Amino acid sequence: MEKYHIRKIKKEDNTAVAQLIRSVFDEMNIPKVGTAYEDPYLDLMFEEYNKPKSVYFVLEKDGKIIGSAGVAPLENGVETICELQKMYFLPETRGLGLGSEMMAKCLESAKGFGFEKCYLETMPFMLDAQKLYKKVGFEYLESPMGNTGHSSCPIWMLKKL
Repeated sequence: MEKYHIRKIKKEDNTAVAQLIRSVFDEMNIPKVGTAYEDPYLDLMFEEYNKPKSVYFVLEKDGKIIGSAGVAPLENGVETICELQKMYFLPETRGLGLGSEMMAKCLESAKGFGFEKCYLETMPFMLDAQKLYKKVGFEYLESPMGNTGHSSCPIWMLKKL
């Protein structure tokens, strides 16, 4: 069995995490405008998640970052709601249950921060991701919450923690 390790992001992970996220966008032809690709802090993820009630995890194998995800307060939202953010995995990691592990770690952290609900945004064609979200209790919403700036993500979901 291969050895995978989930840990908190370190400053020296910034470049690898940004490359991972950009590579998934390129692979899946995800729009770059109105999505996480445009976030000004994409190259500074350690700094962005080194804030109160925020955490970002990386999935590592043999010293290589192969997945990542985090939680933070929902931008311009209710203070009891967090957002599951930037959950991306390289193709070779998908379908192994690692996304479930990563999400469990994120949701556990969100509860620990005192959040009552978790929000997320995704793309319509990311059906495997939506299946995973529904499996753990996320439900579809009719409209977005907060103001994430991700106008190209038309699927919104919420889960009670």
